[in-house]
Amino acid sequence: MMNRGFRDSTPFSYPTSLSTSCSSGVCMMSSTWRDEQHPCFLNFISCFLNGNSFRLNIVPIAPDFIFNCGGLSVAFMFLTNWDGIDTESFFRKVQKLKEQFANFYVVITLPTKEQNDSLIYSYIKYRMQLGRPTFVPVRDLEMGFEKIVKIAHARGACKRQDALTKIKAEEKSVQAMEIYLQVVTSIPGVDSHGANVLNQTIGSIEAIAKSSKEYLLETTDLSPTTAETITSFFRDPKFYLAPKIG
Repeated sequence: MMNRGFRDSTPFSYPTSLSTSCSSGVCMMSSTWRDEQHPCFLNFISCFLNGNSFRLNIVPIAPDFIFNCGGLSVAFMFLTNWDGIDTESFFRKVQKLKEQFANFYVVITLPTKEQNDSLIYSYIKYRMQLGRPTFVPVRDLEMGFEKIVKIAHARGACKRQDALTKIKAEEKSVQAMEIYLQVVTSIPGVDSHGANVLNQTIGSIEAIAKSSKEYLLETTDLSPTTAETITSFFRDPKFYLAPKIG
């Protein structure tokens, strides 16, 4: 049944997609959910997504919304009118979608205390597990959709931050390896191949410095001359004071 609780009266034509020059992500809306909503509320959603640089697609999906932000998918059920619903079917669907989506939220408009109390009663009756999924009660439709977008955006931002942290860690690792190669190849007779062999078999520069000639020969394919040069480099001042890192 079409929801009549939206306060705007601006006419709306159903979009199949909404393109932006710099997209924050993609919002997929259930075609079934769309057909149950008032055109004015759909117009609000379209404008809100456009203003926040989300691309909108209308598709036949089980949740009411799926947002894809920063490589993370976040699914939502958005119940716009609690009164008169089949609570058993509703909570059965919630349980099913909870198993299908790792990131899943249920947003419900509950403008009155009676509706809120009814939700709590049903939540306990159907033995929902706290936080699985997270229920988000809101006072009105606009607030509900704004909450959905904020949650999706926040989850996507966290995902992007995790990716950036990993990239920075990898960059530091590469930089550390470059310094390592610079130091080890400054030893006379040790080329890039020898430095990589030492890194894979011996490890740190400190470990190399503590290694004996015999241990180097045992664990690497370096020549006896190179192994002797390495041990002398870290023990004899005439070696370790001579090379310069270019």
